[in-house]
Amino acid sequence: MENEKLLHVGLDVGSTTVKIVVMNNNLETIHTSYKRHFSDTKNTVCKVLEELAETYPNNEFTIALTGSGAMSAANFLDLPFIQEVVSCKRAVEKYIPQTDVVIELGGEDAKIIYFDKFVEQRMNGTCAGGTGAFLDQMASLLHTDTEGLNELAKNFKTIYPIASRCGVFAKTDIQPLINEGAAKSDIAVSIFQAVVNQTISGLACGRPIRGNVAFLGGPLNYLSELRKRFVETLSLTPEATIIPNDAHLLVAKGAALDSLNRNPISVEKLKSKINVLKNSHDTTTKPLSPLFAIDAEYEAFKERHRKGKSKKKRIRRIYG
Repeated sequence: MENEKLLHVGLDVGSTTVKIVVMNNNLETIHTSYKRHFSDTKNTVCKVLEELAETYPNNEFTIALTGSGAMSAANFLDLPFIQEVVSCKRAVEKYIPQTDVVIELGGEDAKIIYFDKFVEQRMNGTCAGGTGAFLDQMASLLHTDTEGLNELAKNFKTIYPIASRCGVFAKTDIQPLINEGAAKSDIAVSIFQAVVNQTISGLACGRPIRGNVAFLGGPLNYLSELRKRFVETLSLTPEATIIPNDAHLLVAKGAALDSLNRNPISVEKLKSKINVLKNSHDTTTKPLSPLFAIDAEYEAFKERHRKGKSKKKRIRRIYG
């Protein structure tokens, strides 16, 4: 008889959020969590795992981590790490096997994954343009958040061209519209359309997006009007549009599936690992030494630069 106390956990540590999925032996999801970490990744991961230990004090766990911010945490926790594309592939094959293309928007990256004879990923991971962080930034220009942006976009009449490759370029396009009194609903939908254009042109690079298309990630899970812009731009039929339940958690589910063949750990062992992560220090970076170690060095610097001042003389206007 299978161990009924054994639970399978997937932890997705992204650029802006930490997601956890807990499954029982029947692979039924029994617990989820979705938290913004506000760049405090380590403590947020610790908090999520502590909540897991408190919620299931008498269970054992198999755990796997995935996501752009998970590698370091997995190293300190001494838990397996699975690359997020592999994790996504596992979940797609399990829950939405009819998928031909995945479009995923995260906090600071965007992906298009083609499922054909082999899996091919196109990813923008070097710039937050056209991602969740970009939407947060643009929403602030309209004095709202992304949910408010979504509500505004429902009543649009006009779509304006807006750049989304960079937040600076987008602000340059949006500010004149605000100054000229353009409707906020039109600006909101234009921001969404800019994200769509950036994703398709920048990642697909001319390769057609055909067949059944699945929309994953937090922004596409929560922002219905953003999904509509993708659907209309790609001319997708309702039958070809896949919006899975908990689309923002699907990659975490893939990590949970990957953990099935891992060695289980007890709650006590998990707590011990959490303490290791809590007390860990990053040794991969080498910070620069301060410009001035003591006040005397700073004073010497100022004295030296004072000597380099140019001489000043009053300029007299001469007539004649």
